[in-house]
Amino acid sequence: MILPLVGAAIVALCLALVVVVARERGVSPDDVAVAYEVAWDRLDFATVWTLSGPELHDGRDREAFVAAKRRAYADRAELGGLLDRVTIDDVTTGTKAAAVVTRLHLRDGSEVRNEVRLRRRRARWEVVGYSLRPVAPTIP
Repeated sequence: MILPLVGAAIVALCLALVVVVARERGVSPDDVAVAYEVAWDRLDFATVWTLSGPELHDGRDREAFVAAKRRAYADRAELGGLLDRVTIDDVTTGTKAAAVVTRLHLRDGSEVRNEVRLRRRRARWEVVGYSLRPVAPTIP
């Protein structure tokens, strides 16, 4: 009598687990955009490659991409470590595409806005485009 109840409970738990996993959407596009911005600031090109889609890989595999970026930035260390924090100005998300407007608060007090475009592929968001956005002037 107890064996059928235990079996039913195990089946119910397994079904609940399947439903929870199936409903999990993973990391949000705004989280990916922030991670992408931080990786660039740290000149962490391995992470940049991982977060980006093939559109931004310059036709290279991971090893070649990272090596090329490291060479390009070898004498430009001043281009890294500028970031104080990243905030999100706007997020537009569809089922397969998203656009995130980030605001980079730099250590020198200035700000930069970027539009990070993403595509959802293989159940994860990938950065596929990146462009500067003007920062609206502050009116005293």
